[in-house]
Amino acid sequence: MNKLPITTLLLAICLVLFSCKKEEGCADSTAINFNIEAEVDDGSCVYDQTLSVPSTYSFTDGNGNSTVSFNGQAQRLEMLSEMVVLMKTANTSGVSVDTQMLLDMYANDSHIWNDIDELGMNGSSKNLKSKTAASTGSADPAIQAVFEQAMTAMAAASQSTQVDNPNGESGQAGVVVSTSNPEKRYLFDEHGSEYTQRIEKGLMGAVMMNQISSWYLADDQMNVDNTAAVDAPAGKHYTQMEHHWDEAYGYFTTATEYPMNGTDRFWGKYANGREELLSSATTISSAFRTGRAAIATGDLDTRDVQIGIIRFELEQVAAASAVHYLNEAMSNLVDPALRNHALSEAVAFVEAIPYCHEPQLNSTTVQGLVMTLGDFYMVSTTGINTVKDHLVDAYGFEAIQDEL
Repeated sequence: MNKLPITTLLLAICLVLFSCKKEEGCADSTAINFNIEAEVDDGSCVYDQTLSVPSTYSFTDGNGNSTVSFNGQAQRLEMLSEMVVLMKTANTSGVSVDTQMLLDMYANDSHIWNDIDELGMNGSSKNLKSKTAASTGSADPAIQAVFEQAMTAMAAASQSTQVDNPNGESGQAGVVVSTSNPEKRYLFDEHGSEYTQRIEKGLMGAVMMNQISSWYLADDQMNVDNTAAVDAPAGKHYTQMEHHWDEAYGYFTTATEYPMNGTDRFWGKYANGREELLSSATTISSAFRTGRAAIATGDLDTRDVQIGIIRFELEQVAAASAVHYLNEAMSNLVDPALRNHALSEAVAFVEAIPYCHEPQLNSTTVQGLVMTLGDFYMVSTTGINTVKDHLVDAYGFEAIQDEL
């Protein structure tokens, strides 16, 4: 029997070992030298023994005054919540929404809010429109126009429906009822895209993700004063840096006890939805609390590590949520209502990715993926799997892709 030369055997063994070798480093997100890429913890973690991280997002100064403030963000999240409630009424045939009301809600222009939590929404200067794609401080008029056009089109489509007469189909905007669950019904455009998802999830990306990842946690907003309270006599006991961090948190969730609470809407909801497989909710919550505690002690190195964690995990949530809904679309391929609803969510999450800081997928790639899916009424299994495979490969979801 022929035997391989010893050098060949050694080379083969080295290649196997090298190919199987996993990235080593500190894999504990609470350590100050946490390595996002580490798959195997090598015991190198270093911890700041002086850093006291609370179990909830609650921080006070030396006199017991709360230093946390994100009321503006709480208002904007509630504004979108009220918009979503209104938009979903149009899922019933014969129920229409008014164009001007949607536009007024978006701009907070003369609209009377329910404001059940008494956040001060009525008469407030806060709105969603001025924060749309505002990564440089000013909103992007072209992106604002996209949302306003969607609102106008949604109102027109809802006004074309008649009571007990769902009229949506390929080439015709309208309500489509699920063939497997008649309780499920959605208002789609002529290509099967759901207006509510396009607007709600779209603003989650263009406003919330953008403000968290690309604005408040960016250098310009973090390299600010952290030595004195902004205006203690007026009740502003936080430093400018602390406040900017709070504002980022407020766009993620307004629940100080997250993820015990605050898992019912927007990014707080979808991070919690990916908790079982990715530990998204607990990791993001810990990073926000750790970073805030680090700011309070002037430990900016630890703060910066937490910024990296938050950005990384939020992008993972967006991509994983897109894969989740692509799986759901495949499971409901023969039910146009459920399939198109799932594809609408998937596309909206994919389109949120470019609003992340230095994302894995840029706008051009994302638009290519959206075009691959095409018209939802004509979508193919090949198209869905192509987009899914691209996301799985880009974000390393191979082991969990079918569980998402």
